[in-house]
Amino acid sequence: MPRWLSALIGVVLLFVPQTLPLGDLSPAGAVALGLFAMAAWFWIMEPIPIYATSMAVILGQILLLSQNAPGVAYFDFPYEAGEAPSPNVFMGTLAHPILILFLGGFMLAAAAVKYSVEKGLTRVLLGPFGSRPSMVLLGLMISTAVLSAFMSNTATTAMMITVILPLLALLGKEDRFRFALALSIPLAANLGGVATPIGTPPNAIALAALAPAGVEIPFSTWMLMAVPLVTVSLFIGWRLLLIWYPPEKERLDLELNAKFPRSMPAVLFYFVGGATVLLWVTEQMHGLPSAVVAFLPVALLPCLGILDKDDIRGLSWEVLWLVAGGISLGLSLRDTGLAEWIITQIDWSSLSGILLLLCFSAVTIAMANFLSNTVTASLIVPLTISIGTSGALGAGASMAALTVGVAVSASYGMSLPISTPPNAIAFSTGLLDTSKMIRVGIVMAAVGLVLATLAAQWYWPLFL
Repeated sequence: MPRWLSALIGVVLLFVPQTLPLGDLSPAGAVALGLFAMAAWFWIMEPIPIYATSMAVILGQILLLSQNAPGVAYFDFPYEAGEAPSPNVFMGTLAHPILILFLGGFMLAAAAVKYSVEKGLTRVLLGPFGSRPSMVLLGLMISTAVLSAFMSNTATTAMMITVILPLLALLGKEDRFRFALALSIPLAANLGGVATPIGTPPNAIALAALAPAGVEIPFSTWMLMAVPLVTVSLFIGWRLLLIWYPPEKERLDLELNAKFPRSMPAVLFYFVGGATVLLWVTEQMHGLPSAVVAFLPVALLPCLGILDKDDIRGLSWEVLWLVAGGISLGLSLRDTGLAEWIITQIDWSSLSGILLLLCFSAVTIAMANFLSNTVTASLIVPLTISIGTSGALGAGASMAALTVGVAVSASYGMSLPISTPPNAIAFSTGLLDTSKMIRVGIVMAAVGLVLATLAAQWYWPLFL
């Protein structure tokens, strides 16, 4: 399809919802639906760069959904005093804490590459897995998933991306195994968060919602419920990447004897990077948010002369714009009532147990591709609790299993660069395009849908 035609279709999609009978959806919700449809089309078809789409989304929200928007009538937002949001709400996403977390990760990765620290890290993490490409890929995915289970998946991805850089240097430009390496990190980081209650926010949201209903799930019990799903998913993802992007080489001659450099800037980096990672891993103990911790390298690496202005100019700033657009769009979906309206279009109480599980998991995965998995879980988990406490669930469904299923399914929404922070970081390597992420993401979404439904129906009730 010609790019001009694809761009024209996206613009038309912006205005289509205004012409449709959408029941009780507010006018602001209809505008948000148009922005959502246009953004989804542009992100998938790429008639313009995907980061440009994000900036266009923010501009559209400022012009169509904010206070004193030029030429636009007042929209009834569910804000205090019935006021539409300030334009600063949308522009403020360019300094969102998630973006600071990204920036900290980018700066740590830049410093690791500048001082060749990533080669030593590669030796530590991949040494036990040998030099066969398939086993190296498995080692990457296991290491990433384990780290992501106990620390921020964004921070994990930023760190692990530096590990694959020496591997990429060993491969020819035509070797498709490069794509497998680049995709393995976000895939494993997204899945690893499922394994523990602290691995990703949707898990905590589900546990917090279940507690008032009298359902307590201990840390170890959650792991017994979730680790088998993560293990099966990682194995499927590993085999999938090897089938689609097989290596040309039989061995990767890794520099497993590489040592960590000992220059003064490198030593200073070890202190800053080590303190950052330690604080990320122990977030539950000290309570400092991961984004606040990420500001340590943002401030200290330039102050100590570890990174200079040229290094900072070379960071993937376009990825920050990309993520800001996704966050901003999520705000509109939530605050105009559009996300809630989408969810309430289905009469959940009329569905049988297993069909209810399938539908909730499918809706969660679909929404998590465009909203953050945290926002998605925040919207859908209260619905599962209300259905459960109202007695509308059939004999074949459990409120606890349904709620856990939503939390787990949210982590399988990973089809687009804007779907999760790990995806966006991997996209910043320049190796991937949207089509490759969609291809893997759709298959993993199907895997997650099946596994979550089966587990919620027959496995998790053993523990709940």
